[in-house]
Formats: sequence, structure tokens, C-alpha cells
Amino acid sequence: MNAPRNPGRRPNILLLMADQLAPQALPCYGHPVVQAPHLSWLAANGVVFDSAYCNFPICAPSRFSMLSGRLPHSIGAYDNASEFPAATPTMAHYLRHAGYRTILCGKMHFIGPDQLHGYEERLTTDIYPADFSWTPDWLKGPSHRPTGVSMRPVLEAGPCVRSLQIDYDDEVEYRGTQKLYDLARAGDSEQPFFLTVSFSHPHPPFVSPQRHWDLYRDEDIAPPRVPAIPYEELDEHSRWLYVAHAQDQYSVSSAQVQRARHAYYGMVSYVDEKIGRVLEVLHETGLDEDTIVIFAGDHGEMLGERGMWFKQCFFEWSARVPLIVSCPSRFAPRRIAAHVSLVDLLPTMLDIASQGSPQEPVVPLDGSSLLPLINGTDAGADRCVISEYSSEGVCAASRMVRQGRWKYIFTHLLPPMLFDLQDDPDELNNLAGKPEHAELQQLLHAQLVQGWDPEEVHARILASQRQRLFLAEVAAQEPQGSNWAYQPFVDESKRFIRGSGGAGPTSVKAKARFPFVAPVQPDLPPAPEQGAKAAGE
Repeated sequence: MNAPRNPGRRPNILLLMADQLAPQALPCYGHPVVQAPHLSWLAANGVVFDSAYCNFPICAPSRFSMLSGRLPHSIGAYDNASEFPAATPTMAHYLRHAGYRTILCGKMHFIGPDQLHGYEERLTTDIYPADFSWTPDWLKGPSHRPTGVSMRPVLEAGPCVRSLQIDYDDEVEYRGTQKLYDLARAGDSEQPFFLTVSFSHPHPPFVSPQRHWDLYRDEDIAPPRVPAIPYEELDEHSRWLYVAHAQDQYSVSSAQVQRARHAYYGMVSYVDEKIGRVLEVLHETGLDEDTIVIFAGDHGEMLGERGMWFKQCFFEWSARVPLIVSCPSRFAPRRIAAHVSLVDLLPTMLDIASQGSPQEPVVPLDGSSLLPLINGTDAGADRCVISEYSSEGVCAASRMVRQGRWKYIFTHLLPPMLFDLQDDPDELNNLAGKPEHAELQQLLHAQLVQGWDPEEVHARILASQRQRLFLAEVAAQEPQGSNWAYQPFVDESKRFIRGSGGAGPTSVKAKARFPFVAPVQPDLPPAPEQGAKAAGE
């Protein structure tokens, strides 16, 4: 490993995120067809976590939990319309307190009037609403769809010239790379930065730019590993989602499944290209020498496995996420099998920023630092992961424990599920209720309900839904509603060449050049000698 350029300085942290990217669809996690060369490079030069999970398989609560280092129920993150309280400390707050400059570019799906949550700068607006309009209503059953989700994205899948998400991610790429150039040009600063660049791909709809669609041939798109399971054989949670996704209203052919998977692979290649551009700028500016790059997804995508789509469940394609930590000057590349989750990122960043003086969190955290795993001082054999779900599509609170070879899933008032992922990686054989696994199930259930009372959490969620549905109804009567969408501001009076005083426009342009080249000084004639001046007099 090469030594860091400035070993005494705390490293920069670049957090890269993709939305709804299942690790199973990446070549660095074993996919034989998908092309994602930049993420493959990052994995080859980084620490890859082979068993990383989100703590809530839907966007907003997953991100709130990750940023706060706490499990979703403990911060009231129940669904995609739950407010993220401004009083909740986040990794941006902690890093800012430690002296970092904190910057957000792209999607984070904050709900509520606080659209910064510790970030000093936000370079773009968000792509999704920041108000209570997407509040679920469990009393209306799983067919209530506040986001309008259905099977249309699968049926309408294909290539495109332009899409709303391409508009958004092109802007995220530009703003994020431009900020890296700006940070490099301020290279004399000793202040490290924490920059988050978060893309919306490959979140559905399943539409790919033609160029990325053309990377794949139809005959190379394999069908789902696990075929569709008949409705009558589904577990109750999956039946809820079957109705919630309107699968009872649309017929999907095998050709349409293949087409949606084809588009998803193209979308993965598209976002990989965006990530590659960010990494390229990081390298060409020399910032990569002192920057730890963390790449993560917020949740997965079922992609037709078991006949299921999107997320919102605890099966592997929905709940697992890609997670890579790369800084070759500090960490030797390796793969880690231990179970980890997104709540581990905040304590990891506290470790990175501590430089031997640990910063104590102001509230207890539910995650633990990944640095012992990364440095090889802990195998992590006893680590376990907790994930929760209570958002749109279901009618009760649910939770999952992943420990060792086992996964245990419990939904309030429904039969539990227990899977041995070593012998049954496709999660087809439910062992819950089997006498030979009774003791194990009892131990896992006790772990699952620790600090999480199903009846109390269920009642709390219903009360929260009732309040937010009322507020959303009131807001809908207002001309502008409760629109908390972030409005990024650029002070154009200070960009490019404006009033530059005595320095002149040439000096302004010279300072913007990277790497900096000192201005050439003019050749001046020699000053006349005093004796010659006297003779002339």
C-alpha cells in the first residue's frame, strides 16, 4: 500500500450511493452479465462486504437510519412519509463537529422542514416529495397505494432517450464533480471534507438510456433464479405486497420480465458510469490519495425473483445492499463475510475522524464500527443485523434478525419465518414451527423483540399515520401545500468573472486553473543608473 499523502491529516470521506441497487446484480458480487467496470475497480481496490443489509427495505427510513446510526423505530422512521426530526444527530453533525466540511449532492429523501440534517451545503434539490403526501393508511389495507405503485414499470420497461431520473442524475453528476474540482482548488485548506453524492438509479421505472440498453443482448438476460410462486403458496406478508403492487390487476409475461431485467441491467451500467466519472475526478485532482470512498445502496430490488418486484420485504434481493470501503493507501483490499448493516457506517466514520481521540455519540448508537473488520483485527463471527419494515404495502409492523446462517422474520399477528441461508439460500423452506428448531427460534425471537414490542410499535405507527394523514389533508387544501422541497441557491454574483478589483480578470482565471500555474512575470527594463541621471542633468 502507498502511504497517505498527508498521514497526520484526517482523511476526506466520499460517500457514494445508488438507489435500489441489489448487490446480486453487480459483477463484483458475482453477476456474470452485468457490466459495471467502475464499481468492479472500486471493489478490486477496496474492502467488499459480502453480507451487508439495509435496516429498512424502502428509501427514506433506510437513509434516516443510516445517517443517524440508529434503528428506524427508535427515531420514528416508519415509512416514506415519516418526518426525520431535526433534533436527531446524524453523521453529518458528528463529522461537522469533528471539523469536517459537510456537503450533500443528490437524493436523500428527507421528510420535513429540515432539509440539511447537519450538511452545511446541499448542491441539488431532492427527487421525491418532502411532505406527508405519501403517508400509508393501514386501516385501508394493502391495496391503498399513496405512491401509486403498480406493475406498470415492469410492463412499460424499455430503452429511452430521456427520463426524469436521467435529468436528475445528470445534474447530480455535474454538481458532485464540480464540487470536487472546487475542493481541489482550495487544496491549501487543512479542513477535510465529507461529501455525499447520491444517485437515483437504478430505481424503477425500468427505463434505460439506449446506449446502456445496447450493452446487453436479449438472449443474455436470464430469467429469475426462483420462478413466480403461486399466490396461494405465498406467505401473508408477500400476499400483502402482491395486492399492494397491483399484481392482481396486471398480467406479466416472461418476455416482459426479461425486458424489465434488461432495462435494470442498463440502469446499473448507467449509474456505474456516473460513479466512474466521480472517481475519475477524484483521481485526476489527486484527492483520492487522502479520501476514503464508501459506496452503498439504500436497499435492493426483487427483480422478479419469486414473482416479486421492488422491495418492502426481507428476502435477500430486497434487504441486502452493496457495501464497499476503499482507500488503498490505508486499507488492504479484502472481502468480509461478517453480517453488517448501514447503521454501522456512522460509528465507522466516528472512528475514521477520531485520529486517536474518539468522539462519544450524544445518544446510544445501534451500529458498531467496521474498522476492526476492515483492518482484520475482528472476524465478526458473532455479529447480527436487525432490519424493520412498516411502510406502504403491509398492514403491520415487521422485523428481521440475521445471525450466523439464520434469518428470522416476524410480522405482528402473522406466522413467523425461519430460513437456513447456508442450506437454503433461496429462502424456500420455512423452518419456523419445526420441533427440531424450536429452541433456536425461541432464542432468535427473544433477540428480535429486544427493545421492540410488536403491539406497542404497531399502535405507535397507527397513531403516527392518523396524525400525518390529517396534516396531509389540511395541507392539500392550501394553495402551495406543505412543500418543504429544498431550494438550492447559487450566488451568481460571485461566479466566473465579476467585479475583480485591481486583480483583473486574468488573475481570476489563473486562480481557477487546476493545477495552479503561477502567473508569468513581465520582463522589465533595468532601472536607469543614478550616475547617468545626474550626467543628463
